Amino acid sequence: METLYQESPYSASQDLKVTLQDSILVFRSQETDKKSIFLSNVDQPFNFNIETVHFFNPKMDFPPQVVVNRLKIVLEKVLVTYDFLAGRLKLNSQSGRLEIDCNAAGAVFVVASSEFALDEIGDLDYPNPAFRQLIIQSLENLGPNDQPLSIFQVTSFKCGGFAISISTNHVLFDGMSFKIFLQNLASLAFDDKPLAIVPFKDRCLIASRSPPHVAFTHPELYKLELPIDGVYSCPPLFESTQEDLDFKIFRLSSNDISYLKNKANANGTRPSTRITGFNVVTAHVWRCKPLSRDVEKNKERVSTLLYTVNIRSRLKPPLPLSYCGNAVISAYASAKCGELEEKPFFELVDMVSEGAARLTDEYVRSFIDWHEIYKGFVNGEFLISSWWILGFAKVEYPWDKPRYSCPLVQPKKDIILFLPNIDGVNNDGVNILVALPAKEMEKFQFVFHKFMERSP
Repeated sequence: METLYQESPYSASQDLKVTLQDSILVFRSQETDKKSIFLSNVDQPFNFNIETVHFFNPKMDFPPQVVVNRLKIVLEKVLVTYDFLAGRLKLNSQSGRLEIDCNAAGAVFVVASSEFALDEIGDLDYPNPAFRQLIIQSLENLGPNDQPLSIFQVTSFKCGGFAISISTNHVLFDGMSFKIFLQNLASLAFDDKPLAIVPFKDRCLIASRSPPHVAFTHPELYKLELPIDGVYSCPPLFESTQEDLDFKIFRLSSNDISYLKNKANANGTRPSTRITGFNVVTAHVWRCKPLSRDVEKNKERVSTLLYTVNIRSRLKPPLPLSYCGNAVISAYASAKCGELEEKPFFELVDMVSEGAARLTDEYVRSFIDWHEIYKGFVNGEFLISSWWILGFAKVEYPWDKPRYSCPLVQPKKDIILFLPNIDGVNNDGVNILVALPAKEMEKFQFVFHKFMERSP
């Protein structure tokens, strides 16, 4: 069996010896209309920052200082189309909703350097918590209501390689729309290229209906009492725990994934079941996570798995593929812990596939309308967030494609990440990031390997 796991050799205290050299506000290169941008009910709960880092090998024609100069100019250009990146969040006092004030207050651009070479900071495809030193978190000289929605930082390494780190408030983009933003940023970085894809920015396409109509029970959601100001805070599922967590990567190769697909096929799934790499890996992880706890005492406990699904093609009419904003919602699958241990694998794959198939146009509209009436957040035991096939590392810049692109993470017990591997030749495996208390991690590791064992 090719399945491997790797314990974290890193800690958040690892010093990458980063020195900040400059920090400025960047403004659009030409005037745009000042306006407020509507945020849909899919956007509203995502009021927290998402950070990514994109590592680049040295390239003779593009030393870090040349990249810094080029990127600053490119940001000034891209802020004309993506004017909301230079705006600020505000609460509309009449509607009680968050919206983006496109006030041209500026995006942040930071230049920094590290005393290390790129090859000295560890495996790039292992989400080292210390990589968060490659992006500043906020600007102390700006007030709490004037914090930027986007921060860009270029950190040079002594080998001539560099990292471009980007922090954006999640209300701005989902994974697909952020990938399109990267493609546009990269295209404008060439001297003679226009935008690669014109983003579609009207978020009213997924506004709630009037009057709202909730046609389903939505067990994947729960109502939460909002504070007096009406602003969503970080949902509990995304909050950091005070527990000490082990932090490991479980690596599945393309052969491992093929084995899981064959295992699902061998027992005859329903004709409607989609036996994809994502579905089989998700089913395998779903079985292992609840079983990492004491199942003998909890056989009747229901485990609800959540996983995000792109809804662009599921609506009628479909959203434009270039829709700019959040167009993902949580699908769910539920089963008792005892059933997860005993059911044949193909039945788990069936349930995962069925959870995504449930997201029809009417279900999605009902989901959006539920948020209009009740407000609230997703409700489940844990969430799988997949960065596996987003393809950030396939974006072509003048200074080449990234050596690796990944989120800057703070491991959380109830969120499991699917990340791409770094193998540029056979980039079809997956790295599964899991963070659990030590005893649960020991059991998770045992069952993860147990259910991957091949028959003799």
